[in-house]
Amino acid sequence: MLRFVVEQVPQIYCLEVESNSQEEEEVVQSHLLQPLECFLFGEDPQAGLEKLQQGSASSQLCGRVFKEGETVYSCRDCAIDPTCVLCMDCFQDSVHKGHRYKMHASSGGGFCDCGDLEAWKTGPCCSKHDPGAPTAMETRAQKLFQVLLRYATDLLVWEESYELAAELVKEDTYYCVLYNDEHHSYDHVIYTLQRSVQCDHSEAHTHTALIDKEGRRAVKRGKLRSCQQAKDLIRSHSEHISLQPLRVEILHSAVMAHQSFAMRLGTWFQQIIGYSVGFRQVFCQVALEPSSEGDQPSLISRLMLHDSRLYKGARKFIHELIFCSLLMETEYKRRFAIEFTKHYKQLQKDYTLDDHERSISITALSVQIFTVPTLARQLIEEGNVIKVIVDTVMELLSEHLDANHRFHFQGYNSDKFFRIQVIFHDLRYILISKPSLWTEELRTQFLEGFRVFLGLLHCMQGMEEVKRQFGQHIEVEPEWEAGFSIQRQLRHILVMFQDWCSSDETVLLLSFRECHRSLMRCNNQPFQSEATDYYMCKHILHVSPYKVSQEPVSIHLPISRALAGLYVQLCYTGAVRRLHEFMDPESCDFTWFAEHPLRCVVLAAQVSAEMWRRNGLSLVSQVYYYHDVKCRDEMYDKDVIMLQIAASKMDPNHFIMLILQRFELFDVFNGSLASKDQELLKQWNRLTEEMLYLLIIIVGERYVPGISHVTKEDVTMREVIHLLCIQPMAHSSLVKGLPENVRIFFTDLLILPFRKPGVSGHGLYEVKKECLPEFNPFFFHYSKSQHSKAEDAQKKRRTQEGSDKALRPPVPPPFCPAFSSIVHLLCCDILIHILRRVLQRAVEDRATYWTEAMIQRSLHLIGQGLLEEKAQLGASTVEQVTFDFSLKARSDKSVFHLLSKMTALPSLEAQKDMIKWTLQVASMSVEQTKPEERKRKAEAAKLHRQKIMAQMSAMQKNFIESHKMLYDNMPESSQGEPVLGELCVAVGPQRGSTPAEREVLTCILCQEEQEVQARSPAMVLTACVQRSTVLTQCRGKTLANNETMYPLFMPPDLAVGTHTGSCGHVMHATCWQKYFEAVQNTTRNRLHAELIIDLENGEYMCPLCKSLCNTVVPLIPLEPLTLNYENAELVGQLLTLPRWIQILSARIKGLNHLRGENTALCGEGQPDFRSILSFGVKEPRKYSDSIAEMLVVCATTVHRVGLQTGPNELCPTVPIMSWNTCAFTIQAIENLLQEEDKTLFGSLQNRQLAGLKAVVQFSATQRLKSSQAVIQKHFTDMLGALLPTMSSESTPSILEVDFFHLLVGLVLAIPALYQEEAVDLQPSAVSSAYNHLYILHLVTMAHVVQVLLSSTDDTAVPTVTSAAEDKFIRVTSLRNCSPNKCFTESDVSGSSVADRVRRGVTPFLRCAALFFNCLTGVPPPEELSSTTGQLEALCSYLALPCDVFQLFQEHRGTVFPLLQSYPRKRNRLIELPEDYSALLNQASHFQCPNSTDDERKHPTLCLFCGTILCSQSTCCHSQLDGEEVGACTAHAATCGAGVGMFLRIRECEMVLMASKTRGSTYPAPYLDDYGETDPQLGRGNPLHLCPERYRKLHQLWQQHCILEEIARSLEVVNVMFAFEWQML
Repeated sequence: MLRFVVEQVPQIYCLEVESNSQEEEEVVQSHLLQPLECFLFGEDPQAGLEKLQQGSASSQLCGRVFKEGETVYSCRDCAIDPTCVLCMDCFQDSVHKGHRYKMHASSGGGFCDCGDLEAWKTGPCCSKHDPGAPTAMETRAQKLFQVLLRYATDLLVWEESYELAAELVKEDTYYCVLYNDEHHSYDHVIYTLQRSVQCDHSEAHTHTALIDKEGRRAVKRGKLRSCQQAKDLIRSHSEHISLQPLRVEILHSAVMAHQSFAMRLGTWFQQIIGYSVGFRQVFCQVALEPSSEGDQPSLISRLMLHDSRLYKGARKFIHELIFCSLLMETEYKRRFAIEFTKHYKQLQKDYTLDDHERSISITALSVQIFTVPTLARQLIEEGNVIKVIVDTVMELLSEHLDANHRFHFQGYNSDKFFRIQVIFHDLRYILISKPSLWTEELRTQFLEGFRVFLGLLHCMQGMEEVKRQFGQHIEVEPEWEAGFSIQRQLRHILVMFQDWCSSDETVLLLSFRECHRSLMRCNNQPFQSEATDYYMCKHILHVSPYKVSQEPVSIHLPISRALAGLYVQLCYTGAVRRLHEFMDPESCDFTWFAEHPLRCVVLAAQVSAEMWRRNGLSLVSQVYYYHDVKCRDEMYDKDVIMLQIAASKMDPNHFIMLILQRFELFDVFNGSLASKDQELLKQWNRLTEEMLYLLIIIVGERYVPGISHVTKEDVTMREVIHLLCIQPMAHSSLVKGLPENVRIFFTDLLILPFRKPGVSGHGLYEVKKECLPEFNPFFFHYSKSQHSKAEDAQKKRRTQEGSDKALRPPVPPPFCPAFSSIVHLLCCDILIHILRRVLQRAVEDRATYWTEAMIQRSLHLIGQGLLEEKAQLGASTVEQVTFDFSLKARSDKSVFHLLSKMTALPSLEAQKDMIKWTLQVASMSVEQTKPEERKRKAEAAKLHRQKIMAQMSAMQKNFIESHKMLYDNMPESSQGEPVLGELCVAVGPQRGSTPAEREVLTCILCQEEQEVQARSPAMVLTACVQRSTVLTQCRGKTLANNETMYPLFMPPDLAVGTHTGSCGHVMHATCWQKYFEAVQNTTRNRLHAELIIDLENGEYMCPLCKSLCNTVVPLIPLEPLTLNYENAELVGQLLTLPRWIQILSARIKGLNHLRGENTALCGEGQPDFRSILSFGVKEPRKYSDSIAEMLVVCATTVHRVGLQTGPNELCPTVPIMSWNTCAFTIQAIENLLQEEDKTLFGSLQNRQLAGLKAVVQFSATQRLKSSQAVIQKHFTDMLGALLPTMSSESTPSILEVDFFHLLVGLVLAIPALYQEEAVDLQPSAVSSAYNHLYILHLVTMAHVVQVLLSSTDDTAVPTVTSAAEDKFIRVTSLRNCSPNKCFTESDVSGSSVADRVRRGVTPFLRCAALFFNCLTGVPPPEELSSTTGQLEALCSYLALPCDVFQLFQEHRGTVFPLLQSYPRKRNRLIELPEDYSALLNQASHFQCPNSTDDERKHPTLCLFCGTILCSQSTCCHSQLDGEEVGACTAHAATCGAGVGMFLRIRECEMVLMASKTRGSTYPAPYLDDYGETDPQLGRGNPLHLCPERYRKLHQLWQQHCILEEIARSLEVVNVMFAFEWQML
């Protein structure tokens, strides 16, 4: 069998440099794999497989191997630990979908835990995975697997130096193979290949991409000598770039061929063992069986030990093979885990020297092994895996040990150090699940591992000591990050060790003993002198002197802190009662225990007092992290606990004297202040503040299970309350403020008020009023800034409530018995002495000897003492209470007497409320000490409550009576009928007047006012012109070539329009020109300015609101106009529609004749050429040069942007684009109003209305700056689309025209027909009225026919009148022009047709009403300001009959039928699923259309059309305008005319695009239960669609504000490195 493979493989693989992979695979399948399968099944493979599947069931385990970036799910309710995850398919079919799950992107390498009973508390299997049974054929499978797996192993571990067997050498051909590494960049490798193997840039880029993907690539094929030369060149060229050359090997072509087949066997192995459980078990047995050669390990061990020397593709092959075999069978997984643990140290050593990521290292498999609870315990019992892991760390870190056997990380290798830290994760995995049942062997091995772990902590105890710098500042900052990095890794492990210890009383006691011994063995920071006696207030403290400010001190004390944690566990479990059985009580020197933590606290206090300024920022950073949430739970918090332990065991006076001595304040409070050094006094004051703060913490911080009777939930809620007392916070901010091992869920926070988010921002939690009494202004986890913010916030709140500003100490829970003696610190002689000294200095008002912060802390301590005394008196009789704070505070110099004096000090105005409250509580405390007084108080309180209840009842009755009178006296609202206003008409001979309004505006730049007049200097509106597909009816259609497109006729599908919007801000034209020039000059020098504004295309930011603009629209005042209705009536008798058409035809013929064009008459017997002038003409309106110049500026921009062409003000299409942007802007606004169910008039924002009026007047006036002959030609062509007799060969079919665009063009172009050679003329008011009326009638009739023909329903037309019959006969004659079903069928009600016409025509009429309102200024009827009665009011306003069918009675042959469906479909963003996991599921099944590999993709969803694209991937790059662009950019060009709105599904963020070079990110419309977005799925909470935010996105698109939003976001963000948006 092996000989067969050896002979066949070189004849298939590596026959040439670039082989055809598809052909090669076909040959391999037929010549190699088919015979192997025949041997395996003993018959035809297909038949054997069918038999096998009939007798085999599927596996219980899913085992899906995750690719990088694939979404995985973990259940917070059911998972044993966070590493237990499900793939998308299993999650969707599991019970966990309804639980509190977390989703995140996999880093690759793991596999689905579905079916693993040890990974889940409930619901271990989805509906698809049930237990299976093994199958037969093991004998042949075993033989085959033994041969092939050994063959694959030998070839994969092959190295360049190995000798090749003689039978393999059949030809002298070699390959020069280049391997991937992490030292050289893409460009470096490309550069090296171009110069070494003489390939072009494209070929070198291909080589580099494949090397990065697969891990290696053959870059040259030839003789040995030529390959050797290439190797030398590659190494020499790469050495010039990096000190480390590229790895290059020369391999014989036979070796390359066999290695290629070995890789192919990996896929085949996975396929075969997936057929049955029996095959998989045989494979596992073969992989794990010891080698017949004594010195060789098993095959899988050989592969593991060579892992770091293998290339990326081979590693993936091995890992996936392990996943689908060894890790799928419980017994073999156990055996593999033992094998893995045996080689663990060597594997980790290799990994630290490797340069590849951990995700493709064999060490990453530890998470699959160590997180299984039963496996972890077996490995502890049988392999002592804890000791193995810690020994590995110690061996790798041994180079950093100093002479005192302590770590010193100066000059460490950061990459290697990071890789060593990863090993701590394995220790966490082992300890994730603490045992419920302990065996003797487990106890023994765990304690052995714990001793080794203490050895690691021993090397950290006291490491990196610092000594205060005097005189000169340090020259080089010492290294500190490494120590804190290890501390952060150990914080979870320390907690887990404590949890394991607490689960068994014997283990806990033995662990405490071992930790105590380890601490006593530490030799760091010994005392330099003998113990000395210190005297204060008749008390003597015998302790060795030590000054933190003068001697070395370390912030790293892990053993001391571990001992504190274990002691608290002893108290919590009650095991402390047996402590004497395991160790001598005399050996517990609690003064020594507290020494090092106290030094640490003092160090932090001295740094705060700026005594260590010359030690640089490194020490400041260490103190910061010492208190920070990332480290404090195993540093600062444990130091406080150790001090509380010492305070509970020591005499309270001695304990405070020890604190004074270490704070170097003993002499300050034991004598008189003798120093006059202001700096020293300032330091003393600051240290006094910190010392008092420490006492407050020791006495008041009791929220630790074991110190007081609280639960972990109580502790968490207290943390949350204090965070919310600073300010309302989002859930994510709360989580950041809590330690990583503390989790808060939505259900935990239901008791807190929640402020829901709006369309922006996020939901906020607020503190509940009932929780405010728990607020402690000296909460020990507050930083300085948080303390200040919380204090200000609570004082402000109390002021608003009308309360005093006293921030009282909260009533803490009582101490547990072991810590109950701590409260005696409050009433000891030394503390009373300290308080007197502090208050006395304040009363004497010597400013340099006290601070307000000292007084504040003293008041808090006094309040704590009074509340403690009150609590004890309330719980016991006076005789039983030994806490005598009030008595001692009143002896000698009474503390309360000093407080009463302080109320007169103006410098303590802020503390007066607190002083008053303290004195009030103190006076109550004295009364409470008398039993008879206490009884009297209780009776008085009872009577007082009864009195208040009676008063409340009376007040309630009075309120009801008063309320009733109010209701009785309320006046009734009038129900009068609304008064209808006058009938308003904007078109025809009954047209209303245009009022003469004086408009005075202020320039936002110079602030000068000016009236808008035609002959005055121009005033302009800022505006932004952009192409738009908001209204398109053919999303994704390939757009026409702009250079050949004739824009006169807008297609009815509105594929691309030109929109002009304005922010509504006004400037003088001259001011704008100066501003624009200044922007051009200043912005060119700005970093990445082209990302924000396109200077070449005239873009700028509005000076006031910073909206993106690219032109200005001149403000044209409405021309006052009053119609002579009598004259209009006479003209109407002569100028009928047929007559009007004849006159236009004659005029057009004459004008064409004058231009030398031979055009046939439109009918016979035409009137005179100048008859059109006989119905009224007048001189055209004159405009200032400034306005004329701005007309050209705006028109040129609209033309340039709309057609994407160069600026050309003489182009004949310039006026057309002005009309088109007017029509499209009106249609977009009407669509938006209809979408939001708003009224046509009265709903627009002022900026929208001002911009719309300006655009309409600009479009109407722009013809004056164009050639009248050109406009006459445009009018002729447009009219030809309505009247077939006037059409030409170039006139498009009526099926290809949007009628509203046609209406606007005809109305605005018809004045050009009145132009004479010698004089400028324009139609009079009467002529314009009839022109507008007949144009509107013609276009409306055409549109009605268009609506009728476009219906796809089975609808027939009722035969109402003969005129209607004539109309439908004409429609029927056009039936062959329409693919839709026509209205000539029978049995269809006339009401349905009328309803169809009404709905189809309404959008057109609404747009026409907006247009004529802005053109003529005639106010609309009041009905159009409501949402009812729209059609009748529209017809009245536009001088149309309410029954539009009446238009056809006389002119039924003038309209050609059209194709487009009406009413048009209103475009909306696609519908998104409510649950985000559905989108992730959709993305998980996404297959890139241009790629077949398994590399991570970025599926991106277009919200316009719903297409999923493969973004940021070279496989989907395409050419756009000769430039290479990404899939999203190319798609946006066709789907949104360059504008795009995409949702990156796996990243959960929006991307807005406006061009190839501009884009920005935007929050996704999905929120979690806490009202927050989750970009990059960082928190992984379940996400649900927020309709309000999605509606805002829709409005952003419909209002054409995407470009503006991008510009705003880029203006805010300081862009340092430009993102290549075109590659998205």
